[in-house]
Amino acid sequence: MNEKWAQVRDKLKGFWNQFSKTQKWVLASTAVFLLLAVILLTSWFTRTQFELAFQNLDSTDAAAIIQYLDGQGIKYQLSRDGASISVPSASASRVKVDVGSQGLVQNGSIGFAEMSKSTSSIGSTDQEFQVKLRNALNGEVQQLLTSMQGVQRAKVLVNLPQQSVFVSDAGKERATVSVVMTFKPGYRPKQEEIDSYYNLVKTAVPNLQIEDITITSTTAGELAPSGKIGGSGASGGVVQSQFEVTHQYEADLKRNIQQFLNPIVGTENMVISVVSSLNFDKKTSKADSVAPLPNNDNKGIIISEQHTAETSNGQNGQAGGVAGAGQTDVTNYPGGSNSSTSTSDKTSDIINYEPSRLTEETVNAPYKVKDLAISVGVDAKVMNPQRQAQITQMLISNLRTLLADSGQTLTNQDLAQRVSVLSQTFDGNNTPSSGMTVSAYWLAGLGVLAVALLGGVGYFFYRRRKSAQEAALAEEAQRVELPTIDIDNVTNESQVRKQLESLAKRKPDEFVNLLRTWLVDE
Repeated sequence: MNEKWAQVRDKLKGFWNQFSKTQKWVLASTAVFLLLAVILLTSWFTRTQFELAFQNLDSTDAAAIIQYLDGQGIKYQLSRDGASISVPSASASRVKVDVGSQGLVQNGSIGFAEMSKSTSSIGSTDQEFQVKLRNALNGEVQQLLTSMQGVQRAKVLVNLPQQSVFVSDAGKERATVSVVMTFKPGYRPKQEEIDSYYNLVKTAVPNLQIEDITITSTTAGELAPSGKIGGSGASGGVVQSQFEVTHQYEADLKRNIQQFLNPIVGTENMVISVVSSLNFDKKTSKADSVAPLPNNDNKGIIISEQHTAETSNGQNGQAGGVAGAGQTDVTNYPGGSNSSTSTSDKTSDIINYEPSRLTEETVNAPYKVKDLAISVGVDAKVMNPQRQAQITQMLISNLRTLLADSGQTLTNQDLAQRVSVLSQTFDGNNTPSSGMTVSAYWLAGLGVLAVALLGGVGYFFYRRRKSAQEAALAEEAQRVELPTIDIDNVTNESQVRKQLESLAKRKPDEFVNLLRTWLVDE
C-alpha cells in the first residue's frame, strides 16, 4: 500500500514538475478561484432567504407571533427593537394568512372577541364586567382607527359615565374619549380625514358628543375638527385649503423656472427654492349704472305716453256806469259791465322713458400674491458671471409680473433683493446611486469571478498547447541539425577531436548524452 501511494505521489510530482513556473501560478490561482466560487455559490443558493412579514408591532403582538412560529417550527428573525419579524420567503405568504386569520395582530387591543374567551363558569361580578367592557370598547375603537390609511398605531381611552337610576339628566356625566395617534413617516392627514376620525369615534361610543373627543398626534399635536361637525376648530378646513393652495402655487412656479433653466444648465446642476405670501381675503364689489340707448337719441325705451288737449269758451265783462252812486251801493264799487266772449286751448304731452340699467358684480380671485422670493443655486462648473447676470435679470422680470397686483410699488432694487442666484459647488454625495443592492453586487462579483476563471483556464490550455508545439518544433530541429560522427571511418585522431569539440560547443546537451551512451556501452 505504501508503495502504491509512493508511486501515485511520484506521478503527481512528475506531472506538476513538467509545468513551468508561470503555468504553475496559473493552475494554482485557477484552483483557488474555483474553490472560492464553489463555496460562495453553495452558500448563496443554500442559505435561507428571509422576508419582512410583520413590522411596527408592540410587545404583545410580537410575543403572540413568536409563540405561534415556535409552535409551528418556522424560523424567524426578530429585529433589534423587537417591532419587526422576518420569516423565510418561501413560507411568508402562508404565515401572513395564518397569523391574520387567528387575529394575533391586534396592536395591543383585545376587542369584544376576548370577552367570550375568559368567561368563568360561575360568572363575573358587575365591576369585572364593566372593566372588560371598557377594555373591549377601547380595543375596538383602536382597531378601527389603525385600519385607516396612514395610521401606524393608536391608543384609545374611553371613559363611560356611571349609570344612574334617575331619569333626570341634570348633573349627569357624559362619556369622553382621548386618542393618541401615530402616523406613518411622511404622512400628513387632511382635514376631511381628521373629521372622519371624529365621526368614527363618535358613532362607536354611545352618548358621545364631538366636543368630548380629544385626538392628538405624536408629531402634529392636537387634531381639531372642522366646522362641519362642530368643535372649536371651525377654521381647520380653511387653513388646510390655504396651505394646499400656497404649496401648489410654489410648486407650479418652481416647475416653470426649472423648465426654463433646464436647457441652459441642466436639471442635475440646479436647485430652486420659492417662498410666497398669499392674501386669501375674498372681496366682492357691486356697481349699478344707468345709460340711455345709443340708437334712440339717447332717450331710452318708451314705457308710458300721455297726450292731453283742453278747449274752453267764456265771457269777459267790462266795468261801466257810476261807481257807488246809489243809496244801496258800495262806495267806489264798479257798477254794471258790458260782457264779451273768449276761447282758450291747453295741450300737454307726458312721455316716460326707461334707460338701460347695468349691474356689475366683481368677485376677486381666491388669492392674491402679497410677496414672493426666488432663490436659484447653480453648480459652479456650469456657471459664469455673464450667465448668472442673465438668469438674475430673467427672474427679476418674472417677479415684476407676478407682483404687479400686490399693491406695492417696487423698484428694480426692491425686486433684486427678492431674487438670489448662487454659484456653488454641489456636493458629490448627491449623485444618484446606481440602485444596485447587495445581492446585485454579489451576483456581479460572481459573474466577474466566473469570467476570470474561464479566462484563466483558456489561457492555461493555450499556453500548454503552444508549449507542446514549441517542443515538437525543437525536437524536429534537433533531429535535423544533430551531427553524425562516424568514428569508424575517421582514421585521424585530430579529426575526431575537432568533431567532438564542435559538437560540445553547438549542442552541449547532446554531447553529454553521447558521453553517457559511450559510458553505458563500455
